Amino acid sequence: MRCQARSPRLILQRGLEMIMDRILLALGSLLAFLAVGAGAFAAHGLRARLAPEMLAIFETAARYQMYHALGVLVVAWYLPRWPSVAAAGWLFIVGVLLFSGSLYLLALTGQRWLGAITPLGGLCFLAGWAILAWGAWRA
Repeated sequence: MRCQARSPRLILQRGLEMIMDRILLALGSLLAFLAVGAGAFAAHGLRARLAPEMLAIFETAARYQMYHALGVLVVAWYLPRWPSVAAAGWLFIVGVLLFSGSLYLLALTGQRWLGAITPLGGLCFLAGWAILAWGAWRA
């Protein structure tokens, strides 16, 4: 019987792979929780304070946050079987921060320049869905 020595880097990589699904599950759940809170805040706390256009922007941010929180949960579910889709989960998370985050700030502050950040989040969303589809196709 031969004893195989493993490098610390390989051990760390294997350890991260073993918990990545739980990390993404927790982050996806947190994003969904916050999306529900943002939607409730828009419906009950902002309706009287924001112009209808800004309220619609805020609601779009919450809606896309929820869609992509669910996307992160899907990635977490399939990650043990399809390790190549991990990047999709991280792209969804970055996309939420850029897309929804910029829209939340735009709606609350009225600073129009924040709208220039939003498409970068949209590109992250698109890349995430493409990676998830490719990973499913190759599985």
